[in-house]
Amino acid sequence: MTPVLAVSDISRVLRNHEPRLLDRAEKIKVAAVAAVLREAVECVEVLFIHRAEDPNDPWSGHMAFPGGRVEERDRDSLSAAVRETREEVGLDLRSCGTILGRLSDVPAVGRGRPMSLVVEPFVFAIEIRPALDPNHEVADVVWVPLDFLLDRSNRSTIPWRHGEVSVNLPCYRYHDHVIWGLTFGMVDELVTLLEGGEGGGRWMDPREKIGG
Repeated sequence: MTPVLAVSDISRVLRNHEPRLLDRAEKIKVAAVAAVLREAVECVEVLFIHRAEDPNDPWSGHMAFPGGRVEERDRDSLSAAVRETREEVGLDLRSCGTILGRLSDVPAVGRGRPMSLVVEPFVFAIEIRPALDPNHEVADVVWVPLDFLLDRSNRSTIPWRHGEVSVNLPCYRYHDHVIWGLTFGMVDELVTLLEGGEGGGRWMDPREKIGG
């Protein structure tokens, strides 16, 4: 069965997208992540990692895209996203990935505190079903159907408390995994673009009635 929403559709939307770029102060550091898509039998799937528990990691135990900070050895942010994906899950996007575009800059927040860090998300597609090899930073890898993320009835909330502030934040609950925080924001931008929000032409399900 051919996926109703194909990688080619997503690529077309991202080509028309102008991501929001944040002004960078001199001391701001940069990280880069890779949202990796693949066409499975019935739908497009998105690769997430479940970060390992680490008291020194501000996103310990979170669901995330593979990625990390841009280092001096990296040519640019895109190279950092590719390197980090290879190191974290053993997937070499240089040899099997196609860059589709990028999403908007995300100001990083860790444990409720703004950080001097900006995250640049890049979107890739692969045509293989890779054998992944997570390193010590990754507790699990999860392929989530894009259809699940596009269905807003699948959205939920997660209670979050910082000091005396207590709020319910939006999230997705996919089996035992909760996608929230920075990663939820990136997913939300992609979903909004595919729905025809700012920067993207709306993808239309061919099963919808056109006209009349």
